[in-house]
Amino acid sequence: MDNDYDHSWDLRKSSKGNLPVRRDAFDKKYQEWEKRDWVIWLNQNLSFPFTVERKEDYDDAYFTDIAKWEPFRLGHKMKVLSLDFENDRYGIYAKVREGRKTGHVPLSDLEVTPKSDKNYWHVREYVVWFANK
Repeated sequence: MDNDYDHSWDLRKSSKGNLPVRRDAFDKKYQEWEKRDWVIWLNQNLSFPFTVERKEDYDDAYFTDIAKWEPFRLGHKMKVLSLDFENDRYGIYAKVREGRKTGHVPLSDLEVTPKSDKNYWHVREYVVWFANK
């Protein structure tokens, strides 16, 4: 894990619920994220390729048997090869490979595995920011 990473905005269990270490930590971090050009920042800080698992999927096909057989679906593991383009609705798209197939998946749907991977927190920051924007 990256020792330079600021974990103060991460949630910690307490008697009052899951809260950041510092009361103003999330607001401070969010202001920093709002100024960030995510595509440039991620390309400068990520090491490609890296393994991810799809944790979100806006497609309703995962309620059927089809999803487990189709590539790039919920619960599937794949390698991120690069960041390709940005879309107003779904954010940054990652170019991914699953087996012999290559495709595009919203980065906000992905989680880096394992969590000890140096890319984990960089992608996690983007996912949290995108979900809260």
